[in-house]
Amino acid sequence: MGIDSGVLDIVILILILVSALSTIRVVVGPSPEDRMIGMNMVYAQVSAILVVIAVKIARPLYLDVALVYAILGFVGILAITRYIREEQQ
Repeated sequence: MGIDSGVLDIVILILILVSALSTIRVVVGPSPEDRMIGMNMVYAQVSAILVVIAVKIARPLYLDVALVYAILGFVGILAITRYIREEQQ
């Protein structure tokens, strides 16, 4: 018993829509902190999209890609946080 492909397509589309809204927050964000939070959300949503695609096409390789992408996103957010903190001091 598997998950219906149509449901997964809807989940992917919703995640893409939310990622687009988060990207708008990155571009328009009034402060660097808002932009950083928006970027963090985009990383998490793209990772979720990769996981859903892995489930949909039954390819566990995409889970590894999602994990690496999430780790790189986390390291990127740490670098941005450090830059913002040093800039404010």
